[in-house]
Amino acid sequence: MAYPGSADAPAAVVDGISFDVAPGESVGVVGASGSGKTTLALSILGLLPAAARIVRGSIALRGRELLGLPEKALLGLRGAELALVPQEPGIALHPLLRVGDQVAEVLRAHGSRDPRGRRERVLALLAQVGLDEPERLARAYPHELSGGQQQRVTIAQAIACAPSLLVADEPTSALDPTTRAEVLALLRELKQRLSLSLLLVTHDLGTLAAVADRVLVMSAGRIVEEGPLVRVCREPAHPATRALLAAVPRPRAPGEPRTLPVAGDAHAG
Repeated sequence: MAYPGSADAPAAVVDGISFDVAPGESVGVVGASGSGKTTLALSILGLLPAAARIVRGSIALRGRELLGLPEKALLGLRGAELALVPQEPGIALHPLLRVGDQVAEVLRAHGSRDPRGRRERVLALLAQVGLDEPERLARAYPHELSGGQQQRVTIAQAIACAPSLLVADEPTSALDPTTRAEVLALLRELKQRLSLSLLLVTHDLGTLAAVADRVLVMSAGRIVEEGPLVRVCREPAHPATRALLAAVPRPRAPGEPRTLPVAGDAHAG
């Protein structure tokens, strides 16, 4: 993955990465800001900025190669086979359209031709993601909802057509701690109930503890460590992993100085 660099030489931002996500598995991608994790996630959905170039490699979904597919084919896959839960639901949702209409549009785009059936499905989806009074909320505009409610709406959009892979790009970073825990619990529940594969992107290893089976640690555009979440957290092998663990909030012992870990510091953590 590269962007234009100086003198037209591409600047690689993600390189040498290889991994898979098994059916029903939850995989966490974690790294500091600028490590390439969001670029990696968006490349799977074909949502990279126009300037980005995938120089080489392969992205396959259940044996189907995604690189090189025309945009029309990708539109057919997004929402149906691949779905995204965005980082900023308030930006992702259209401010001038009612919530119910925005969820219904996903269904309509993937073949639903029955308005009454779409409405019933929308209400069921809003209830499924834990929103009370779905009929009232379906008529609301995004600005009338809290941040947590907005994120639940984007999750309803994402699961509307029962995709195989759900990509969640830092879905809790804009939420308060209580709402963050509720949204993570919802993602875990939906993954189990709907047999989804989940790729969760975050900068916080603590977030993954509630959801992920396996973790990929990214630094400088590469995967520097991977393995079962419990093993990686207990026996971190790379300085970037240790720095991320040191950044997880924990109670400070009496007399312990206030210090901040530096990403990449071999002695952090």
